[in-house]
Amino acid sequence: MGRTRNTVQRQAIAKRLEELSSFVSAQQLHDDLAKSGSKIGLATVYRTLQVLSDEGAVDVLRTDSELLYRSCDSTEHHHHLVCRMCGRTVEVAGPQIEAWAKQIAAEADFVDVEHTLELMGTCSTCAGGEKGV
Repeated sequence: MGRTRNTVQRQAIAKRLEELSSFVSAQQLHDDLAKSGSKIGLATVYRTLQVLSDEGAVDVLRTDSELLYRSCDSTEHHHHLVCRMCGRTVEVAGPQIEAWAKQIAAEADFVDVEHTLELMGTCSTCAGGEKGV
């Protein structure tokens, strides 16, 4: 496979994602870049996010209506705990999840299985300092 070009647009998109702490949609990212004077087109944002996702440089969160993106802090396979109110996201490792996924795949006679897991909840700040049970 060929090397992906590191264009000015790609650098701007990656840099802005690194500056953001929560997941954003491609449209939100495009709007944010436009407000800062960037002339990057929406189609370029979508294409670049797909490339960055394929490379593992960004995390993708699938909601009911859209894909959301965030700069990935880890190159290792991981999952997310996401606050449904503010969008705060914590990356979590899950060896038990990995074992479960392998077991389920083997029982169904599947190979080469991939998965994503997003745990949705309310962070303690949004819950008013209450600890969940």
